[in-house]
Amino acid sequence: MAKSIKTNVMRILDKAKIKYEVFEYPHGKEAVEGNEVAALMGQNPSQVFKTLVAKGKSGEFYVFDIPVNSHLDLKKAAKSVGEKSIEMTAVKDLVKICGYARGNVSPIGMKASFKTVIDVTAFDFDEIYISAGKIGFQIKADPRELIRLIGAETADIVMYG
Repeated sequence: MAKSIKTNVMRILDKAKIKYEVFEYPHGKEAVEGNEVAALMGQNPSQVFKTLVAKGKSGEFYVFDIPVNSHLDLKKAAKSVGEKSIEMTAVKDLVKICGYARGNVSPIGMKASFKTVIDVTAFDFDEIYISAGKIGFQIKADPRELIRLIGAETADIVMYG
């Protein structure tokens, strides 16, 4: 467990008085794939969530959090936010849109507020892991508290395999 760093995500959680634990995993300068993050931390990949940003046909941006061992089902995700269709945001555009680069993206502390949907499997666990907003760091917290904090909705938005 790491205590030496405070990210914006952690400051927001502190301010909201939400309990969390910080976990650090080994990394280089590049983003680490989600399944590898789970393995490096020795955690169940179904409990480690990745944050994805997508754009709807309307031009609106949306945030989706799903287990690292799954894929976003674009049809289910579009339906969950009332769009005809959505497409994933290009990695090169992430910083401009949400303030985070690939591998750092967290549903907490984005530079704008986007409608956020977290996969319903988050409720299978008392705590889930999400990015702490910096490569090499994850936070573990109660998914209900996180959902309340960011005003997220939940839906079945994944496909496995």
